Amino acid sequence: MAVDLVLGLGNPGEAYASTRHNVGFDVLAEVVQRRGRGEWLSRPGCEVAVITPGRMVVLARPLMFMNRSGGAAAALLSDFELDPQNMLVVVDDIDLPLGTLRLRARGGPGTHNGLRDLCEALGPDFPRLRVGIRGAVVDDDLADYVLGRFAPDESARAAEAIDRAADAVERVLQIGVEQAMNTTNRRP
Repeated sequence: MAVDLVLGLGNPGEAYASTRHNVGFDVLAEVVQRRGRGEWLSRPGCEVAVITPGRMVVLARPLMFMNRSGGAAAALLSDFELDPQNMLVVVDDIDLPLGTLRLRARGGPGTHNGLRDLCEALGPDFPRLRVGIRGAVVDDDLADYVLGRFAPDESARAAEAIDRAADAVERVLQIGVEQAMNTTNRRP
């Protein structure tokens, strides 16, 4: 199945910009910038940008908090008459080392509350690209950790991971999830 909607998870507002938990937003911003489309359009509950890699693809960033992403995803899928299998979700993952990418065609939420909300709203059958955000030192309070910014010595690796994740999104749009898994899931 072709991916026609890419949903990047994050939290809205300047207070959360460039935090570990907003990697999904950052990856979509990179894809939009590469395509020369700098503007995000407002829709109820989200921002969208449209790109055309041979067909129309909607990139979306929900404007509610991460743990309530399921409602936004369900509304977008309904509005564009798509099945969850046609949506790629891009999300941070504290369980993966910084810079590691994992592309899967389906699966459970793991420890991620945003994915948990999506799975509760849509079921587990949607592709997801997890971007590892775990540095060498993790705070005891995981909420503070994921809502924090990358340490100075992690910034270059984080930027490189966002770039490679944007490459992975573009690969998925060109060749599909199953084929893109072969190159995306290799260790950097």
